[in-house]
Amino acid sequence: MENALAGIYTYAEFGLTVFAYLPIMAVSSLRHRNDPTQRMPGRWMRRLGRTSSRLTPLWHFDIEGHAPADIGYRAYVVIANHESTADPFLLSWLPWDMRWVAKEELFRPPLTGWALRLGGDIKLRRGRGDSVRAMMNECERALAGGIPIMLFPEGTRSKDGELLPFKDGAFHLAIKAGVPVLPVAIAGTRQMRPKNSRWFGRARACAKILEPISSEGLGSSDVAALRDRCRDAIAAALPDLRSRYG
Repeated sequence: MENALAGIYTYAEFGLTVFAYLPIMAVSSLRHRNDPTQRMPGRWMRRLGRTSSRLTPLWHFDIEGHAPADIGYRAYVVIANHESTADPFLLSWLPWDMRWVAKEELFRPPLTGWALRLGGDIKLRRGRGDSVRAMMNECERALAGGIPIMLFPEGTRSKDGELLPFKDGAFHLAIKAGVPVLPVAIAGTRQMRPKNSRWFGRARACAKILEPISSEGLGSSDVAALRDRCRDAIAAALPDLRSRYG
């Protein structure tokens, strides 16, 4: 009963938080509409995520590891495993600016879809070549402006927490743009909201920043090797994280 009431409260406070932030985000989006990095609108989006997660009694987030010293002015392709819709709230606590890639369906609902658009995130319609090309072009433009891009290379949330195969897109992007990949391992968020669940669970979760992996000197034939190296780095970090965060 207590968790059910906390879940209802969490839905309500999230909706009110988004509603409160939207006018500020609209102004920021308008002011920075020609900025390929969308740095300032993105900051408001992550502030929204942090504010909402602070207000719920169900979720508690930790960050481990150290951000690269140059991430404030150098672009990276940031990747993470994907366990839950709570993952973006956790990753909002990472201490640097990013533009995110998200599936097109998330841009459709009111409130959350409006927030994604105003926050400068990049939409992707999976299975559509024209959408993939448009997404990659926009990511390259943002990286050239010096801001990291955030992607989930599994492409979807894992149903059972097992790490899914990584798709190639993030690694093509890193090699083409000549930027490093920064892996982040996530544990604990699946208990916060499992896939296909409408309700929230009480849990503590952690995002662990791993060592950057260089793409320097790599070409298109090296995509699979870079992909597997990055996946192995996250896979190696997960057992310890999951022993502490479930």
